[in-house]
Amino acid sequence: MTLAHDTLARLESESLPATWLAVRLGTDDRRVDAMRRGGELLAVPGAGGEYRYPSWQFGPDGKPLPAIPRIVRAARAAGLENARLYEVMNMRLGLGSDRCLVDVLREGDDDAVIASVAQSTPR
Repeated sequence: MTLAHDTLARLESESLPATWLAVRLGTDDRRVDAMRRGGELLAVPGAGGEYRYPSWQFGPDGKPLPAIPRIVRAARAAGLENARLYEVMNMRLGLGSDRCLVDVLREGDDDAVIASVAQSTPR
């Protein structure tokens, strides 16, 4: 799945490359890649094909939020590719709302986010 131009621009502006993330987490690129493959982190291919890690999946302490592996598992079970999960997490919750699932995640309602992701459809 290819992201729309505006969505790709948002991803690039609000995400971290693996090399920077490895430094932030005090580990190396191989460990970050293993976390991505293991579903511990969400990563989406960016404009140059390099994986980008949306910053909203990290808490104020810089560590991944505990709900991220559950969200990624729910997305995989629903047949969502990572790019589609990124879109779902950033879509408005309603016509009259500026809120999205990322906001719900930040508020700590992990179960609501997981339920919404599980009900999402692949493109």
